[in-house]
Amino acid sequence: MCKKLIITVFLPLFIVFISNTYSVAQDARAIVKEGFNYMRGKSSFSVVDMTIHRPNWERKMTIEAWTKGLKNSLFRIIAPAKDKDNGTLKRGREMWMYNPKINRVIKLPPSMMSQAWMGSDFSNNDLSKTDTLIDEYIHTITGTQTHDGKKVYLIKSIPKPDAPVVWGMQKLKIREDYVFLAQEFYDEDFKLVKVMTTLQIRMLGGKMFPKIWRMQKAETTDEYTELNYKKLSFKKNLKDSLFTISNLKNPRR
Repeated sequence: MCKKLIITVFLPLFIVFISNTYSVAQDARAIVKEGFNYMRGKSSFSVVDMTIHRPNWERKMTIEAWTKGLKNSLFRIIAPAKDKDNGTLKRGREMWMYNPKINRVIKLPPSMMSQAWMGSDFSNNDLSKTDTLIDEYIHTITGTQTHDGKKVYLIKSIPKPDAPVVWGMQKLKIREDYVFLAQEFYDEDFKLVKVMTTLQIRMLGGKMFPKIWRMQKAETTDEYTELNYKKLSFKKNLKDSLFTISNLKNPRR
């Protein structure tokens, strides 16, 4: 009788607890996914100034970027002249780089997705805003803050078992209007490696958007890379032919 009573009392409570936990996880994943959808739109075109800053030198370049959905991206350097037409194509989980000086397209293995892009603090994955973070991690809301009068969700993202990812953990700050405010990257020992922070939010492409991002190494204050959006437009659609190796090598201006 006592066992039956315990089961009768606590089983519904346990079911409610599990349901609420599942709901919170689903809500966290939904926020991350909507954040990515907001940042990329269905399709987009942008012109971005990249500044790579080091203690003893600084390098600048201007990039044109096209995105379609969460899987396809194309980046092409348009300045300075010595780097002009270097390009990177990401289609699904495959990536290629083109070097005009040797007129060669190189396919990158998955392990190279985490490597620095053109010597910057942004990896290939960082720039393309890959959907790996959405699908390969379990997301949990750990708290909230306020920014410019808007709620900010603090989200911890832990890789799923056997997920083919580099980071042991990521922490995100996503505003209720889905603007990304920060993204922290931790190694397998949960040691902070680098942080991406939004420095300015402006009206771009018809909506509020991070105009300046800074990616900074965790253990130094004088090594970072900034992206400054000079132009951004969201398209209803872009042709699939844009995201091809042929177009990577021979740009259709």
